[in-house]
Amino acid sequence: MKPTETQQEMHLGYRLYQASLLLGQVLWRLWRGKLQRDQATDQMLIVGPRSLRPVLLVAFFAGMIFTIQTARELAFFGAEHLVGGAFAIAFCRELAPILTASILSGQVGSAFAAELGAMKISEQIDALYMLRSNPIDFLVLPRVVACCVMVPVLTVFALVVGVLGGMGAAYQFYGLAPGRFLLSVQNFLTPQDLVNVGIKGVIFGLWIGIVSCSWGLTTVGDTRQVGQSTTSAVVTSWVGIFMLDFFLSLLLFHQSFLG
Repeated sequence: MKPTETQQEMHLGYRLYQASLLLGQVLWRLWRGKLQRDQATDQMLIVGPRSLRPVLLVAFFAGMIFTIQTARELAFFGAEHLVGGAFAIAFCRELAPILTASILSGQVGSAFAAELGAMKISEQIDALYMLRSNPIDFLVLPRVVACCVMVPVLTVFALVVGVLGGMGAAYQFYGLAPGRFLLSVQNFLTPQDLVNVGIKGVIFGLWIGIVSCSWGLTTVGDTRQVGQSTTSAVVTSWVGIFMLDFFLSLLLFHQSFLG
């Protein structure tokens, strides 16, 4: 029998509950210094290079697309010199962190969920408990820390490449000098904005790591359930990223909204 819609919602609620418990364990064991630094470094080397190419490609073309659409509208008002400022506000504050986190969710989060899900149904997780080893220390904590570190780092790369793409599009299609574009970006983008983007990156990375690992650890059944858990983890991560971005934007950029 296929699960009813109510049962599916209860299953999602159960997984979110387990994810909240896993978050508490991760923070507690991180506070107690249980992080395996070598394993965390290994995971960072996996997370970063695995996602770098798609992050840069998406950021470059997203920067060009956003600039083309923005410059076309501003040109009607003779305000082409504000293209860089509009780019800085929208792309640097919102699009770059969201796009980077979304790519990592699909590229890395899916891999984490699949790996831990396969270990769960093959009883490798139970074997760790039998050996008196905590799987949180060896499997979850390094992956979560790697996501928290690499999402802000990759976001910085996305910002740089996105600015280059936007600058090139503004010059190629509207004749806006690169210097004027960069000056407008500099005038609108403050150091505090970059700090806020970094905070977003850390929180997005924490969310991706917790959801993907939790969905993997709560996988039950056979190998077909691994694929379902992986897909569910990616979708849940994406939805959560946009929800978190809404509340974080209200919190971190509230002065801009009030102004």
